[in-house]
Amino acid sequence: MPTTITVCTTCRQPAVRDDKERTPCGEAMLESVMRAADEVSGVEVRGVACLMGCEHGCNVAISAAGKLAYVLGSFEPGEAAARALVKYAAGHAASETGVVPIRQWPQGVKGHFVARIPPLDQ
Repeated sequence: MPTTITVCTTCRQPAVRDDKERTPCGEAMLESVMRAADEVSGVEVRGVACLMGCEHGCNVAISAAGKLAYVLGSFEPGEAAARALVKYAAGHAASETGVVPIRQWPQGVKGHFVARIPPLDQ
């Protein structure tokens, strides 16, 4: 079962949240994450409208069936954040439980965790 990175496509960073003329940063984040994950085995990417984490603009969820899920936010969209997310997701995919040891976290995800969600009982 692959790990899925779900990117909020409607996210706007807090400083520009009310400026509806600007393209949501989530769209750029989705494109960057898709490029970074293009040839990474066990990691899939999808976009959804609204993860309801508006205070943490540029939100993503990392999840897989039967594993812990994580919500991360407050990213600047771009290649560095995308690479860090994909590297973390690859670790999540390789883990039986979804737990990635902190020593294996890419620097780019540290300080971005918003929530950890337990898996549903099977």
